[in-house]
Amino acid sequence: MQFRPILTLPLTASGAVTAHRFVTAAGAQVATAGAAALGVSRSDAASGALFPCDVLGTGMVEAGEAITAGAALKAGADGRAMVHNTGVKVAIALQAATAAGQKIEALLLPGA
Repeated sequence: MQFRPILTLPLTASGAVTAHRFVTAAGAQVATAGAAALGVSRSDAASGALFPCDVLGTGMVEAGEAITAGAALKAGADGRAMVHNTGVKVAIALQAATAAGQKIEALLLPGA
């Protein structure tokens, strides 16, 4: 896996967090499709545990569907990357995914 984070922050998980999913500033995996995200979790974390969150640069995110390189992304209801069609744009796909479950590099959009 390749990724180039510029800023990684330690967050405390406010619930179970799965690696490579979009997360909120509160340390929760994004649970509402199209919601804002602080960044992408780099590891799994149990509630109350610290985990690294890539917030600037690029990060590895799990696709929730097929995605083409260059597509604008939103967070799905389970924190996986989905093609943006509504809600907040949180990243740009730098790699393609042919199916859900694949990990792709994405350019994280600050302030999303």
